[in-house]
Amino acid sequence: MKIIKSLIAVSLLLLPVGGLQAQLLDKKVLTLEAAERVSAAAEAEAKKRNATVVIVVVDDGGYPLILKRLNDTQVASVDVGIGKARTAAIFRRPSKDFEDQIKNGRIASLVLPGATPLQGGIPLVFDGKVIGAIGVSGNTPQEDEDIAKAGAASFEAAMKLPSPAVTYLSGKQVSQAFVKGMPLVRGMNYKVDASHRDEPGIVEVHTRDTDILYMLEGSATLVTGGTLIDAKTIEPEEIRGRESKGGESRVITKGDVVVIPNGTPHWFKEVKGPINYYVVKVRSAD
Repeated sequence: MKIIKSLIAVSLLLLPVGGLQAQLLDKKVLTLEAAERVSAAAEAEAKKRNATVVIVVVDDGGYPLILKRLNDTQVASVDVGIGKARTAAIFRRPSKDFEDQIKNGRIASLVLPGATPLQGGIPLVFDGKVIGAIGVSGNTPQEDEDIAKAGAASFEAAMKLPSPAVTYLSGKQVSQAFVKGMPLVRGMNYKVDASHRDEPGIVEVHTRDTDILYMLEGSATLVTGGTLIDAKTIEPEEIRGRESKGGESRVITKGDVVVIPNGTPHWFKEVKGPINYYVVKVRSAD
């Protein structure tokens, strides 16, 4: 008997590693970031309807990742929302399917382990596999489901977006861009500019863009904050002014980094010779 066990152990050790790996499956997991995006979309839909609901996003095992109870929502909806989401996740179908079965006479669905046979739970599907679910409870069954579907739709839309391509710019391209100051890269919610300046500018306010400045060459006096004088909106999200009253002045030189939050007036009051600097603009969500 000992010899047989030893032979089995040796045989397992001699199995090719690839053979063992072939017996394992890759599993996609719903991240917290994705769950937050789903719940945010559902919350936006609920607020648009003035609905008081509980929103729950769970993983594929039915365990909550996000739970939101909107203002003035009944406490009882918390457990019901969790149950709807869990049902959609572990049974891999909308929780309404079980409510419909009961309405049609299949009362056995009432005793399914772990099932909450109420409308409002929707699976989250990626590449044909259920990797989580969203459940909503608090209003009418149809409204609960519509809000849950809004969250699921945002997930599906995000999964269909193509992976962003890597952007490469050669040193020559970058150097040429700095000659006059030009945009380098444009993304969905960010921009990178090669900025060049020979003289002072006017006051700028970006209502949604945060500016990150990195000085490469030269020296200048940057004023941040204060109050705009003769403010004018030149295009959506962009305001300009002749100058600003008050604010904080600082001299910035090579190697300095300045982060200017959106909504903050800023301008170069004095430029000591030509300056080159990167500007990374990051746009906040609506």
